[in-house]
Amino acid sequence: MNVSRETAERFTLYETLLRRWNPKINLVSPATLPDLRTRHIDDCLQLVRLADPQGGEWVDLGSGGGLPGLVVAIACADRPVTVKLVESDQRKAAFLRTVIRELDLPRASVLCARIEGIKSLNAAYVSARALAPLPRLMAYLDHHLAADGQAWLLKGAQWQSEVEEARRHWKFDLFSYPSETQHGAAILRISRLSHE
Repeated sequence: MNVSRETAERFTLYETLLRRWNPKINLVSPATLPDLRTRHIDDCLQLVRLADPQGGEWVDLGSGGGLPGLVVAIACADRPVTVKLVESDQRKAAFLRTVIRELDLPRASVLCARIEGIKSLNAAYVSARALAPLPRLMAYLDHHLAADGQAWLLKGAQWQSEVEEARRHWKFDLFSYPSETQHGAAILRISRLSHE
């Protein structure tokens, strides 16, 4: 994804902050730090390119180190997209707030709370990465996604078996995109979700 010079500078600063904070609060696996750009940032940028949000509210569940929520906020900084990062860990929420402040991302905010403990956010877009298996994610998506919204999920190589299991209790439209950064992984777009 081609980005402006300002956006590229924000990503560089985000990387720097993530590397600085990671030894203290383990935002990403230390083994992946040498490949931080490809393994994490470029991986999440695929999602932004596919969803191409032009406006509305984006909610990232279990944001952790801001993947993909902060990547969305940085890539969409010049669009009318508000990004809400939901993270229950106080230390990780502090990291997210620091990045938002340092990178000047006024349309991004942090909600430090448990996902199931907050009222419906009724978002146009909901994302999650490495949060939970799809069958467990479905209740969160059902609670926080607007009726005409889309969920964008980055899933590993076992994504097809997760989809099969989720379909036992949920009805939903699904479109999958092969990951360009991880062999066998996929980006899932889920919509029209309802409980069986």
